[in-house]
Amino acid sequence: MGWLGLDDTDSLAGGCTTKVMEDLLQNLPQQCIVGEVRLVRLWPFASGRTRGNAALGVSIDCDDENELISHLDHWWNNEIVKLKGLISPSHHSNRPQVPSDPGMVWFSEQPDESFYWDAVRHHVDIDDQPEATKTWGGLGVIGAIAAVSWRGKEATWEAIAWRRSQTSSQPRSVCPAALVEIDSWDDTFLSRDPRRGTSLVAPRGLSPVLCGVRATTRDIATKALAVLLESEHTESFSGCRTYKTNQATGDHLLPSTVAVIEEVLVDEARKHARLITSHGEWVAFGEGGPVNQLARWLQQGDRVEMRGLQHPNGSYHLEQLRAITWNARKKQRPLCSQCGQRMKSMGRNQGLRCPTCKWKCEDSWDDIAAQPPFEGWVEPPASSRRHLSRPLSWG
Repeated sequence: MGWLGLDDTDSLAGGCTTKVMEDLLQNLPQQCIVGEVRLVRLWPFASGRTRGNAALGVSIDCDDENELISHLDHWWNNEIVKLKGLISPSHHSNRPQVPSDPGMVWFSEQPDESFYWDAVRHHVDIDDQPEATKTWGGLGVIGAIAAVSWRGKEATWEAIAWRRSQTSSQPRSVCPAALVEIDSWDDTFLSRDPRRGTSLVAPRGLSPVLCGVRATTRDIATKALAVLLESEHTESFSGCRTYKTNQATGDHLLPSTVAVIEEVLVDEARKHARLITSHGEWVAFGEGGPVNQLARWLQQGDRVEMRGLQHPNGSYHLEQLRAITWNARKKQRPLCSQCGQRMKSMGRNQGLRCPTCKWKCEDSWDDIAAQPPFEGWVEPPASSRRHLSRPLSWG
């Protein structure tokens, strides 16, 4: 048994590596037995990424490895090489787009898992990759190797269906009632935006994917997709497959950081909050909902615990946040020690006097206990989370 990996075959102009891999798998030599297909998300800041930065990996059992490699070589040259160089500008992001640079690898033995952890948490150079039995293409080999390196000890599942028209620009038709039904199941997640009631299963733009349903088990992901596809109000599809994935595992994050707030800077136009802390700069974007609200509430001296991913510019993008201790936001005059009434000032530098019993004391203030807008950990709304982010409700 060996391992096949594939990545970077798509762009914003169209395509999807899941469909490219599916076409390849459907045309393997008859004696080949296809194992579990894996969809692996990688470091979100990779400079050459396209769309959601996901790579595909699969185990294949074949009696004649040389025949399989020859077949893969032929398929690469005839079906995948032509996908190199695809590029399209983004209408939703200022990030510079890069041309697609497909990569494919074959390993007779599964490579060490360490490469996956490197590729999901930070930048990886193409020169740092383990040597494959056979390599095709360019930068996509990084993701391809990472996908076959992943062991999948902690995983979720996604069942994906493809449209009949691979180049359709028409909006996708997915039955709203069926979507509400599967969203109510305990083991599905990120199917609908709970705030807006809108779909999170169908991509936008030129992609052959009709929809993808995420779940904590293979069985539920497969059944949930079937409910959508069997509805008369969902458009017809050309095929489907259920993938084991690292989505919602939190694999991209290092352990949390505890820090003291030194300064909070708010971009009033975009609502972003920058936390200058004893452990670097952390950014809470306006789309972060509760994370952004809590970040904007913080003040110098507050102590927090944070989880996030370091951007190449050195700052950290906040994904989860909680306040541990915080300073008072307001003060009030103390109570009279004799009768319990609130003391009042007698004037500048003249101390305090009780308005009831006239007791006097030195000028002072008591802190009013503050209450943060949220208790415990907070995270962005479902529609604003990374594919890799593990929901807080999962522990």
